[in-house]
Amino acid sequence: MTAVFKTSIADGIAEMILDKPPVNAFDSAGWMAVAAEIDALGANDAVRVILIAAEGKGFCAGVDIKELAAHPERIVAVNKGNYETFRAIHRNPKPVIIALHGFVLGGGIGMAGAADILVASDCARFGVPEIDRGAMGGGAHLQRMFPVQKVRYMYFTGEFIDAAEAYRLGAVEKVVPKEQLRDTAREIAAKIAGKSPAMVKLAKEALTGIEDGNLEDKYRWEQGFTLEAYTVGDSQESRDAFVEKRDAKF
Repeated sequence: MTAVFKTSIADGIAEMILDKPPVNAFDSAGWMAVAAEIDALGANDAVRVILIAAEGKGFCAGVDIKELAAHPERIVAVNKGNYETFRAIHRNPKPVIIALHGFVLGGGIGMAGAADILVASDCARFGVPEIDRGAMGGGAHLQRMFPVQKVRYMYFTGEFIDAAEAYRLGAVEKVVPKEQLRDTAREIAAKIAGKSPAMVKLAKEALTGIEDGNLEDKYRWEQGFTLEAYTVGDSQESRDAFVEKRDAKF
């Protein structure tokens, strides 16, 4: 499989850069590779903080719709890859900072919603277009970022919000010009990397433990509805229309 990311470690900061042109949309194998790398970084004693960013036009467009349009039976494998990636971020013993630019969609929302700290460029846009792709999922992670009614509006309409609105709603720590994005994220990572690793690990475990509900269990609940959606004819029509660049007919 062609690599879909590149990783480097320096001064206690691991940088994982997503890089799968044109839109950083991953197939089932790609998602599992991302999850495995994040888990490995979390287990590496040389790493104190993990920073995830991306090359290209946007952070992450989610799953490879073309794969699922051609092979809808792979939804189980894709679901597993998404689940493992989001879990690897949320349950990682190391803090995870994500630097977002351009589009943050689907699986990109899951990664962002699982993270500890978000920094966004002023060009970032957040959305869950699953309703137009014949799937479900991402609501649990989106609701970790935004209020309930905002999540439902985004979910039902498929409409996006921009970085300024994400900042206003409290999901994003800083909004900066794109050329300053990674340096800003590195500055935050360096502050954390300078702290006691043992204390930071305890802090993350404590904070995760006091969250309302269990994020992973909530997402598994949602994934059941994605499977159910795939039994409805409208689901395949949605993916076919997307791939064929036409309006869906319901």
